[in-house]
Amino acid sequence: MAATKKDKTTDDLKGRALALAGLVAYQDKAIVSREIISRKAGTVTAFAFAKGEQLSEHTAPYDALVIGLEGRADVAIGGRPNRIKPGDMIIMPAAVPHALKAVTRFKMLLVMIKKPS
Repeated sequence: MAATKKDKTTDDLKGRALALAGLVAYQDKAIVSREIISRKAGTVTAFAFAKGEQLSEHTAPYDALVIGLEGRADVAIGGRPNRIKPGDMIIMPAAVPHALKAVTRFKMLLVMIKKPS
């Protein structure tokens, strides 16, 4: 997997309407991410995956919502495959192993909600 590149600038996003897919740009052989919101309660991050790039199987301590913006990706949750396309969403439950592979160039919005302590 290629290194993930991050763009930390969010002030330019506040107070105006934006196209979700335009929040992050593709780069060859890479996964690019842009954190949109980061709070104690959770995060919202836009991702752009080059075709074939992937996130290997892992778990997270809290629920995560993936919203497909462009292209297609295979998302496995607990070993069960799912194909995500623009307009689709899938909830990845906390502590359940999941992985993602871009079938085509793929953009998504990831919303992670932390459990209250």
